Formats: sequence, structure tokens, C-alpha cells
Amino acid sequence: MRDPYSVLGVAKTASEKEIKSAFRKLAKKHHPDQNKNDKNAQARFAEVNQAYEIVGDKEKRGQYDRGEIDETGKEKFAGFGGGNPFEGFQQRGGNTSGSGNPFGGGGGGFANAEDVLNELFGSSFGGQARRQTHTMHQRTGGRAAPSLDLEMKAVVNLDDLFRGKTNVRMPDGKQISVSIPPEAENGQTIRLKGKGRQSTGYQPGDALVTLVIKPDGKHVRQGADLKKDLPVLLKTAILGGKVRVETQDGKISLSIPAGTSSGKVFRLKGKGLPKQGGGQGDLLVSVSIQLPEEGLADLEAFFQALHE
Repeated sequence: MRDPYSVLGVAKTASEKEIKSAFRKLAKKHHPDQNKNDKNAQARFAEVNQAYEIVGDKEKRGQYDRGEIDETGKEKFAGFGGGNPFEGFQQRGGNTSGSGNPFGGGGGGFANAEDVLNELFGSSFGGQARRQTHTMHQRTGGRAAPSLDLEMKAVVNLDDLFRGKTNVRMPDGKQISVSIPPEAENGQTIRLKGKGRQSTGYQPGDALVTLVIKPDGKHVRQGADLKKDLPVLLKTAILGGKVRVETQDGKISLSIPAGTSSGKVFRLKGKGLPKQGGGQGDLLVSVSIQLPEEGLADLEAFFQALHE
């Protein structure tokens, strides 16, 4: 890893406020969720976190400046010319393994980073970043992890949205089922934990599935509600009657009252798409009066006589 001052872009004489400000700016800039198309963002983000873990903590910063620890927080040995080379470890916490623990004891450098990350991205992210960075240091010795996330698209239709799931084919040819959240929007990304690329020594990446919602040409979506036109014969509109309406879970019979005008909207409860928080939206059918294909001349004569 590079010198933490260089990573954060600050001088060695920088104040705590200046270091914190630089970390906030870089953490926001390189956050993986802000750079979904940049495969190197995750590595840069981890490097910034590690740098602030060292110089963002007063005690560790002093140890680093005095040459007692390196860029990853590990203890440095002065040599074996005399005395006990592990004496420093015993005084600072009794760890004689020679490996050091950048996340244990001391001034809690990463706790400071976690507070800043909580401010930037919410309380749930700080702990997640801490776990991910801790795991990276345990398994890679401080090396930045490569981006193992896999980006892909899934074309879904109205039936998929109604069922709340679809299938996607992975690069290895396997198909997996993906749950679609209620009221999903076109372009929304679903993260599948651990379904991304794999690399020895690292945790598997995630699969980032972007939804491409294909319109069916018959319905208009309004959240969990659906709107569609319903052709109705003139005779039915005038005299009343029943018509068949196709819904996502089968056909139903709808009663049309006598004297129904074109544009009249009927709301079919629970015949829409899944709603956030549970339940189903509604299907709104708008009456569109359809003239008969035969006997139109007689109909014109009737209305002409009625007009006269």
C-alpha cells in the first residue's frame, strides 16, 4: 500500500480536521455504489479506508510517523541487535505473534472512519465497510481486493412483475431465480450477494442485475396499478350487459350498466401488481365504445330519424 498521506492527498503536517475532510471527500468519490461502472472503485475505496485508519487515529498516526508501524498498521521490528524484539508488542497489548491487529485495541482508528461513513452513507454502511475491510486485510495481507462484481441485465415482462420473480442466465450457463421487488422500476438494479466472480483468496463478488421492463402494449403501469382500454359494443353500452376482461390471473366477467359512456373507468380491486408493504394493486379498465362492423347504414338511418 502507498503512503497513507499520499493516498489521502494531504501533507504530513495536516491537521486532524484536514485529514478527516480529505477522507470524507475521497470516500464519497470512490464509493462502489457511486461508481457501478468502474471496476477499480472498490480497490480505491478500500485503500482510502486503510489510509484513514492509520492517520485518522492520533495514536496510530504517531506510531506511523515514528516508524513503529507500516502503511497497513503492522508493527516494524528494529532488528535483533539486543534485547527482546517482541518487547514493544507486550507493552502495547501482549500480542507476540508478530502480525499486529489493525482492528484491535488502541485508539480505534477504524471507529473514526466508521463514524464518517455513517454520516455519508447511513448507519448500516459503516459496519458493513468495517467487516469487508477487516476481511480483506485478514485474507490478503492489506492488498486491495479486485472488483469481482458481475453486471448483467434481465428483460422482464408484466407476467414476471406479477409473479415477483424471473430467471437469469449466468456466464457459466446456469439459470438462477431472481426475486423482483414490488413496484420495481425500469433500470432498477438488484444485488445478488455472492453470485459474482470468484478469485482465490477473496470473497465472491455480487451479481448486479439491472431490470429492463418490456412494455406489453396493452397496459399502462401506475405503481402497482394497471390501466387498459376495454372495447365495448355500442349495443352493450346502451342496453347494458356483461363483457369478459382478461387479467393477469385469468379472465373475469364485468357487468356494464345500461347507458355507459365511452371513457367510463371501472376499478377491479386486487387485479394489479404486487404492492410495497403487501397486497395487490388494482386494474383500471376504461370503456371504449366499438361501433358494429355490419348494419352501420341502418344505425345511421335510425339516428337520422331520431334527430329529425
